[in-house]
Amino acid sequence: MNPADCYNLCCKYHGKRVRITDTSGNVHVGEITKVDRKQVWILPDRQYRGYGLGFWGWGFRPGFGAGLGIGFAFGAIAGIALAPILFF
Repeated sequence: MNPADCYNLCCKYHGKRVRITDTSGNVHVGEITKVDRKQVWILPDRQYRGYGLGFWGWGFRPGFGAGLGIGFAFGAIAGIALAPILFF
């Protein structure tokens, strides 16, 4: 995914629940909390428990990232989609 397109899509979905697939094939689900020109931060869903870029142990730990969540560089993102309410 082109970083400029990825940035625009992240700005459009800011505050929404998304599903991000990174270039390694890992899937991350959470709410976009911040977007800048270099990366996007998502606050992982507590019920979505997975390993991958930014996951240490099971899910999100309180206090991690000062409430911003996990940061992803736009170059590491392969795809972004809105996550349905009942995603599984």
